[in-house]
Amino acid sequence: MIYIFGKELFLIRKYQKIDSTYTALSQRVKEQYDTSRRRNYFPKVKLSRNSYDDYTLNYTRQNDSDSFHLRENATILMLVRNSELEGALDSMRSLEDRFNNKYHYDWTFLNDVPFDQDFIEATTSMASGKTQYALIPPEDWNRPQWINDTLFEERLRVMEDEGVLYGGSKSYRNMCRFNSGFFFRQSILDNYDYYFRVEPNVKYYCDFPYDPFRVMRLKGKKYGFVISLYEYEETIPTLWDAVEEYLVASEETILRKEDSAYAFLTDSGLVGKHYPVVEANSDYNLCHFWSNFEIGDLNFFRSDEYKHFFETLDAKGGFYYERWGDAPVHSIGVSLLLRPDEIIHFDELGYFHSPFGTCPASYAVRLDQRCRCKSDDESVIDITPHSCLMRWWKNGSGKYFLKEEQDEI
Repeated sequence: MIYIFGKELFLIRKYQKIDSTYTALSQRVKEQYDTSRRRNYFPKVKLSRNSYDDYTLNYTRQNDSDSFHLRENATILMLVRNSELEGALDSMRSLEDRFNNKYHYDWTFLNDVPFDQDFIEATTSMASGKTQYALIPPEDWNRPQWINDTLFEERLRVMEDEGVLYGGSKSYRNMCRFNSGFFFRQSILDNYDYYFRVEPNVKYYCDFPYDPFRVMRLKGKKYGFVISLYEYEETIPTLWDAVEEYLVASEETILRKEDSAYAFLTDSGLVGKHYPVVEANSDYNLCHFWSNFEIGDLNFFRSDEYKHFFETLDAKGGFYYERWGDAPVHSIGVSLLLRPDEIIHFDELGYFHSPFGTCPASYAVRLDQRCRCKSDDESVIDITPHSCLMRWWKNGSGKYFLKEEQDEI
């Protein structure tokens, strides 16, 4: 009995050893041909839809945890209230995961009241880089004394009664004026060259394939955006009148219209299948860059040319008597004062700010950058009738269908 049990035990161990040997050999063979057997994330195929690139992506994702990335002289910038902490943390987590965990750029937070300790502790813990907090001076935030309070309150009631978006909000007007002409004057930003504006409750759908700050510097860009759309005309009924006065007064000191992106602001012709979805009451077609995502050169905004542009508009009182937004003001300013090739559309960056988003059109790029979006999602605005992106392609810096070489940037 003992002999039989011992023989069976010997045979069991023998077969287990054989199984283990074959398993190891099979595993080695399987791994040897993994690249040809599995569906590669980076196939040698033509980039799909909205791309004419016939060469492979030629890119292999690597573990960046031990890599050292040079940083530009830049900061991530958020204007935020203490009460918006949860939305701020959501945005921070998204951008850290998709971009900043490799670079550790500083986070700069601005508020018109002091930040509380809970906000400072939570955001400091979420950031991979240094965090810093600044209180906006009252003279940069509050309604200026020269605004007629009686007229202001009357216009506030009228716009609220008419259902204009944020038409009855005083703080929103302060915010728009601040973002248009004062954010870049904050002393906490004095030592930086670039900023990346981030708002609470936004999402970044894809891994960033490059450092956008580095792209800005190496390619001589002054302003970057991801979404362009039409403004609500009822918020800016006289804005273009003020712009036209500025153009006449500054004709000798700014770019000629044909050298700037003026046509982007005024072209109301057919683009593809679409005319503008709204018929404007002025030469301004209402197109603007959605400024909740913008990456900019602070030295451009600090320039005498931009400050003169802002101060000319500000003197009209439209930030308060109407509800001028910083998005059309920034967009008109950069379009008039910069060459089209100094403005960049970051078409490989996926992004969402309710209710609109943008997502790379190429299926291969979405795999490459681990995107969590689809280019045909209802929220994706890129080539819909209410987007101005195609109008930018036509009148701005064009549309490029070749993916940037990774080692160039």
